[in-house]
Amino acid sequence: MLTQATIRNPQGRRAVPTEPTSLAASHQLGDSIDLMGAPMSFARNEEIYGEREPAEYLYKVISGTVRIYKILSDGRRQIQAFHLAGDVFGFELDDEHAFSAEAICDSRILVGKRSAVMALAARDNGVARQLLALTARELHRVQGHVMLLVKTAQERVVSFLLEMAGRSDGEAVELPMSRQDIADYLGLTIETVSRTLTSLESASAIALPSSRRIVLRNQAALSRLAS
Repeated sequence: MLTQATIRNPQGRRAVPTEPTSLAASHQLGDSIDLMGAPMSFARNEEIYGEREPAEYLYKVISGTVRIYKILSDGRRQIQAFHLAGDVFGFELDDEHAFSAEAICDSRILVGKRSAVMALAARDNGVARQLLALTARELHRVQGHVMLLVKTAQERVVSFLLEMAGRSDGEAVELPMSRQDIADYLGLTIETVSRTLTSLESASAIALPSSRRIVLRNQAALSRLAS
């Protein structure tokens, strides 16, 4: 588990970063922002930060995939977002994280001090606008997820497939997340997700070469099903 006061070096030991490197921030923050930090490795299912921990860092996915989630009072897991390579996450309006973050698979994450980015924004109006744009996009994404959860099971699954297709190239979608992850993101059971995918395959809307690879054979039809 990564605490907010330490980062893991390549040998697995934890140390406070002293001379961070700089990598260009993702498209979400814009080319004008650099996240001052250090790349770190996280193993499959390793926690990056926990709910209610101080939000002292910002994170950019270099490779791999991250899930943002919360464990509800009844023990169920609610996944709020998936972050892929190039995405920036961990930006909170408050001083604590509202959700937890885990690496879905072996991942490389750039970790930078939130205070450094905020200080840069205070000096640079362009950076401040980029941070405002990031906040607006996050709000739009959250609103979209809320609206997704009022749709039918088929509409939820199709909307998710189209979302993932929009974040990749071509009609083939490689899913790093499990069926259980998808179910927890869509507010469905894993059985419902699997049954819906099988139904879409039977209707020739998609093909399922493997459990993690989905080919969208008829995106126009899928778009109609998602609405």
